[in-house]
Amino acid sequence: MSRRASSASREASARPASASTGPAGNRPARTGSARNGSARSASVRPGSGGNGHGIPDATVARLPVYLRALYALADHGVATVSSEELAAAAGVNSAKLRKDLSHLGSYGTRGVGYDVEYLVYQVSRELGLTQDWPVLIVGAGNLGRALANYGGFATRGFRIAALLDCDPAVVGTVIARHTVRSAAEIEDVVDRFDVSIGVIATPAAAAQNVCDRLVAAGVTSILNFAPVVLNVPSGVDVRKVDLSIELQILAFHAQRRAAGPREGERGRAAGMAGRLVQGIPGGDLGLDSAINGSAAPAASMEVAAGKETAASTTVAAGRDQTAGTELAAGTEHASGAELAAGTEGYRTGVRAVGT
Repeated sequence: MSRRASSASREASARPASASTGPAGNRPARTGSARNGSARSASVRPGSGGNGHGIPDATVARLPVYLRALYALADHGVATVSSEELAAAAGVNSAKLRKDLSHLGSYGTRGVGYDVEYLVYQVSRELGLTQDWPVLIVGAGNLGRALANYGGFATRGFRIAALLDCDPAVVGTVIARHTVRSAAEIEDVVDRFDVSIGVIATPAAAAQNVCDRLVAAGVTSILNFAPVVLNVPSGVDVRKVDLSIELQILAFHAQRRAAGPREGERGRAAGMAGRLVQGIPGGDLGLDSAINGSAAPAASMEVAAGKETAASTTVAAGRDQTAGTELAAGTEHASGAELAAGTEGYRTGVRAVGT
């Protein structure tokens, strides 16, 4: 039994005992088959409210992802799934998934989880996939042909009703068991096949005109593959798929990953150098004056000669002081020992204070 057939068979039945959700409603009847002029009423499940009907747009965007994960679980014979497992399969956190599913009235069963088969039905029903949606593809080029030949649409409730093109060499050819019709027939095809969704796979220059004609014919849902922003009236939903933009975004992240380690290493090296310099108070030790050829201040000479100043006494007592003071007092410290041994960056300064 196909997924959609399996989902449809549950529409008139009671909820399974393992799922602690509300009772399953009847299959929503599509009310858009009868056309009054160009007006079309949408199929909406009673009580669910549409959008604006109570389900956040972000949740709606994640429902198809959950459905895909549920289909995969069902294909592997999984009967129940925990929120953690389903969230991991969908790539979200479990708290977000539970909140999303609560908008559907599905809360799962404590200690058991969600009934996979019934949850498939719930999500499908909310997305409107428990009924057929006739789809019209305008543009029978390479992309249009690929879309027409894709078998996954039928299992999700989308039926390719017709393909249209304006190229006389393409019109009349057969693609995926559909004879390509002329683009001049948009209005007739929409009315004849009761088209719900229009797919624009034309060049950018023709996309807006095609969109206008689809809207005028009563189509209020459009999937646009043309690299152009479409202007539509309120009440018309447009989803844009621009493959070149997606590739450019991927290229941006790939470039950052390639350049990141080198830039990061340079930044860390510069930061380490800055911290080393700041950790050695050169003025207090007389390094600046020694480098410039002048005599060291008295305070630094006293420290270099080992006289008991407040700072050197404190260091001798083992208290934590700056790396530079520890160096002058001769205490055992990693950075001080390295500098006293004549490390490359501070060789001149160390010699100047007589270590």
